[in-house]
Amino acid sequence: MIRVNLLPHREEKRKRRQQQFGVLAGLAAAIGLVVAGGIWFVLDQQENQQHANVTYMKGEIDKLDKQIEEIRKIREETASLLAKKQVVEGLQSNRSEPVQLLDQLLRQLPEGVYLKSIRQAGPKVNVVGYAQSNARVSTLMRNLGASPYLENPELVEIKAVTSPDKSGSRVNEFNMNISIKRAQLEDARSAPAKGAPAKPAGAK
Repeated sequence: MIRVNLLPHREEKRKRRQQQFGVLAGLAAAIGLVVAGGIWFVLDQQENQQHANVTYMKGEIDKLDKQIEEIRKIREETASLLAKKQVVEGLQSNRSEPVQLLDQLLRQLPEGVYLKSIRQAGPKVNVVGYAQSNARVSTLMRNLGASPYLENPELVEIKAVTSPDKSGSRVNEFNMNISIKRAQLEDARSAPAKGAPAKPAGAK
């Protein structure tokens, strides 16, 4: 009976398996390193791209902030210019208002009434004067209330005083507030004059 010793063959086969396993393990490790390197490279590129995007966005935000600041300054300058324009237009539109006011007061002033002072603050006007009687003050208030350019006559005070003309007679000193209808005054300034000016109320 022939006996065959298989130990060397098995040992050699086991060595080959070990070598194959080592090769496969090395190959797997190499592939793993390559994959890990590729993933790291991709992530690193994405991170760099994100940093670049953030830097770009910050730059664009800074540009927008500067543009917004410039727009804000332009708006402030525009508002300032508009305010100055309105002031100038208001001065130009109201520069003839005192003349219109005096003209209306003279038109509505009845006989026996004399004005002492006229003070204007915007559309409000305070008038102080003398009248020979209370009835003439009432007539003045009715005339002013019927004026197309004046409104809201309000008697603040009326009192008997000695006439300022040194005649020694007694007269009534009155203090009155009235308002200007500025819209009507604007229409009167823009419209052409028609006919002769009306005579003062009460004039003969």
